[in-house]
Amino acid sequence: MPIIVDIDVMLARRKMQVGALAERIGITPANLAVLKNGRAKAVRFTTLEALCEVLECQPGDLLRWEPESPAGGGAPSGA
Repeated sequence: MPIIVDIDVMLARRKMQVGALAERIGITPANLAVLKNGRAKAVRFTTLEALCEVLECQPGDLLRWEPESPAGGGAPSGA
């Protein structure tokens, strides 16, 4: 997926544990883990707002886009 979630980076900068963040933004640690690990298909703006408020950051500090490598554009497997 070309959207990269950098919650881990902000947690480390703020010296905060995942459980504490989940509690402060009002979601379960399991749901935060889904978001943090890039497995979420969507993010509510209210959740994004709460993340930014608690972590004292901007949405761009948490989310970034990286282009996918083109399919078949590289060397063949096993080469």
